[in-house]
Amino acid sequence: MKTVLAIRHVAFEDLGSFAPVLAERGYAIRYLEAGYDDLATLDPLADDLLVMLGGPIGVYEQDAYPFLGDELQLLQARLQAGRSTIGICLGCQLIAHALGSRVYPGGTKEIGWKPLTLTDAGRAGPLAAFADQTPVLHWHGDTFDLPAGATLLASSDRYPHQAFSWERHALALQFHIETTAPGLERWFIGHACEIAGTPGLNVPALRAATADYAAVAMVRGQQCLTAWLDQLAP
Repeated sequence: MKTVLAIRHVAFEDLGSFAPVLAERGYAIRYLEAGYDDLATLDPLADDLLVMLGGPIGVYEQDAYPFLGDELQLLQARLQAGRSTIGICLGCQLIAHALGSRVYPGGTKEIGWKPLTLTDAGRAGPLAAFADQTPVLHWHGDTFDLPAGATLLASSDRYPHQAFSWERHALALQFHIETTAPGLERWFIGHACEIAGTPGLNVPALRAATADYAAVAMVRGQQCLTAWLDQLAP
């Protein structure tokens, strides 16, 4: 059986709607918890797919969170070996840094539901499911420089680098297409301090937007993952 390893930074940011797609495709799913499980002893190439999930810390905070260095080494080994890898939010930024790019605080936080602007490559690939301007969930304050040799797939009105691919085997998404409406209720609790501290942001408004957009975005996200997995097939 194929295996997928998901590295999780906070309990409520998980594979979400990606999990049933992966299970249907024959993947056995396991999670490791960053900061708790020993990532330094992992065989970086053992799993058929690695998904590096999101979290409320910065790639540049390795002094405070030393496990980030282990994650970067893990990603570098997989990218160099051509092993299938997905990064979401923090995971996207970690992939960018593993490929030699700078990750840094952006000028403003981007939190909420907004559409993407796809590049030609984005419209021709798995993200084509979002070409109809279906809003996706953004939840980040950091950004990154596009790695040399990467293919830009999507931008937003605030940040030019929202998604990229690296060769055929790596997909990096700064936004969230794996979330579900019920799952986001845990986000609203877990990110309560950030929500309260961000001008113009509040839980009732986020919940209302989630009711408007999450169901369609979930279907599109599953379509995106399915299309990406399809293109991995030899």
